[in-house]
Amino acid sequence: MAIEAMSRRTIPAGVWALGFVSMLMDISSEMIHALLPLYMVTVLGTSTLVVGLIEGIAEATASITKVFSGALSDWLGKRKFLAVLGYGLAALTKPIFPLATSVEWLVGARFIDRVGKGIRGAPRDALVADLAPPHLRGASFGLRQSLDTVGAFTGPLLAIGLMWLTADHFQAVFWFAVIPAFLSVGVLVVWVKEPERPKELRRVRMPLRRDELRRLGSAYWWVVAVAAVFTLARFSEAFLILRAQSIGLSPALAPVVLVIMSFAYALSAYPAGVLSDRLNRLPLLVLGLVLLVLADLVLAFTTGIVTLGIGVALWGLHMGLTQGLLATLIADAAPAELRGTAFGMFNLVTGIALLLASIIAGALWDIAGPQATFVAGAAFTLLTILGLVPVSSRLHRRDRA
Repeated sequence: MAIEAMSRRTIPAGVWALGFVSMLMDISSEMIHALLPLYMVTVLGTSTLVVGLIEGIAEATASITKVFSGALSDWLGKRKFLAVLGYGLAALTKPIFPLATSVEWLVGARFIDRVGKGIRGAPRDALVADLAPPHLRGASFGLRQSLDTVGAFTGPLLAIGLMWLTADHFQAVFWFAVIPAFLSVGVLVVWVKEPERPKELRRVRMPLRRDELRRLGSAYWWVVAVAAVFTLARFSEAFLILRAQSIGLSPALAPVVLVIMSFAYALSAYPAGVLSDRLNRLPLLVLGLVLLVLADLVLAFTTGIVTLGIGVALWGLHMGLTQGLLATLIADAAPAELRGTAFGMFNLVTGIALLLASIIAGALWDIAGPQATFVAGAAFTLLTILGLVPVSSRLHRRDRA
């Protein structure tokens, strides 16, 4: 605890501010996303396959956009402008959700919202890496992830309360979600100060050229490959909400699964980041994968609310142990002048993997039921653990370099 407290005191103020920016935007987004799958299935009559397709396309759109925004931030040598643009676009699209009257409107809203996420994602992560001292990099990414995830469980809690107060009025909740989105942009504009670019840092003219991508190095590409296989082993959290509904939770209470997941995620992300600054990062990654296997198996065979909660909590713990860690590994491996490009390529590859995972999960659910979806996730996670064996020494060398 003393080590964590010392890390919190020494983490730069800009990283804290970026964490609060993420938290406010996540409150807004999760208020909507906690209800959106149920809204599409129960109100608009879409299938779970369509839900998986929409969620996968939305995240893949964000990932593709991150490539270009990350590369642009390296070319400009500036990150904050693109972060403001991305968060601002996401805030402006929030009113579309309560106004939507068809699946096409919702697809359009999710698409534009995720474009905003894509624009801000890689520059923001590169900005965290630029602000954080190397010996506090894991803690800094863990802190930002924890604050982001506080928003992820606060949003569904607000959604549950507002659904109760409004007698399950989806649109009213969606309108309320507009407020924290605009507050997020205000915090970013006022409180985040971008550091001066070091004069000795090499200027990058064409970040996406082949020779520049080679400069990222083999260690970086190994991390990306591991992350891609890992992402195939998991799918959109929308399926956790649908699993809750499948065992009998009402639409007003189903978002509680995201509260449980995000609470476990928020509690574990920062301590995991602190530990990753002091230990070999690979065992923490493997532990996260083991937790995902356990979560999938519990969720596959659950028949009651208690075991559902246990499975969802395990899912959140696996996220806390892996997501900030993967971002830290990318920051460790990539040259400083190519960090935006590095995070962009990383998110492109994992976004495509998430699209495939979500489509497969939705198809399995429609064909064979929820049990098949989660058992398949567990099997793929085991394959990921086995796939880490041949690259462990390379990751270890890069981690301790």
